Amino acid sequence: MMVLLVLCVFAAVFSCISASAEVCTNTFLPGAKGDQGEIGEEGDQGKLGKNGPPGLPGASGESGLKGEVGHTGKMGPIGDKGNKGGTGLEGPSGLKGKPGTTCDCGRYRKVVGQLDVNVGKLRNAVKFVKNVILGLKETEERYYLLVKEPKSFREASMNCKLRGGTLAMPKTSNTNHLMADYVSQAGLTRVYIGVLAQSKDTNETSTYVYADSSPLQGFAGWSQEEELSSTVAPTTNSSCVELLPTGAWSHVECEATMFFICEFPKSRRRGGGGRGGTPALASS
Repeated sequence: MMVLLVLCVFAAVFSCISASAEVCTNTFLPGAKGDQGEIGEEGDQGKLGKNGPPGLPGASGESGLKGEVGHTGKMGPIGDKGNKGGTGLEGPSGLKGKPGTTCDCGRYRKVVGQLDVNVGKLRNAVKFVKNVILGLKETEERYYLLVKEPKSFREASMNCKLRGGTLAMPKTSNTNHLMADYVSQAGLTRVYIGVLAQSKDTNETSTYVYADSSPLQGFAGWSQEEELSSTVAPTTNSSCVELLPTGAWSHVECEATMFFICEFPKSRRRGGGGRGGTPALASS
């Protein structure tokens, strides 16, 4: 049977090859569809593919449990001061105090009266020391001391500073009159005061100021002759000022040596001494 099939196939092939002008039309036709085979075994897992696009947001989950309290953090900066609170309620009244002892007021009045007498005597003694022994003059705000030591203007100014004051500055007519009387009673003809020429301005003129650099305002004791030159450029080294017994001011060379007056502010505290109290009087 097998041999016969082979011979038929060989004959067909030979006849096709031997035909000169004919076309071989013998072809193999597919057979009928066979039965479905059995499902094979599961293969190995394939390689991991690329990530796909992100999906849509899911629904919110339920709130978790409250966590434990964390560690205390560092103290922050101090905040702004708050507004003042309202007045609180009035507190309860205190307990009644113990009765005081009987006062022997008559005896205490006598002691206080004697103290007043002693204080009055002490004030008179202090006034005597200031006005007679020390030779001080005073107003409500300042003491004035005439220093009988011939010095130049600069030396006089430094001497007053070492005593705790400044060269006297007559800023009112009353003060100027008091200082002029002081000079006259001492039998002097002139003294330095705390007035001097300021540096020249662009117009080559000089203006006069007090020793504390304050301008002359409201009062100036220039004589008629001196007033004409008080705003003109002073002559060489004549930029300082002297006070005459008449109360008039006059220009003077700063290197000239003469006596001078110092002033000292009164202390505002009771019993104040040293600077702002009674002036130092060494070498006066």
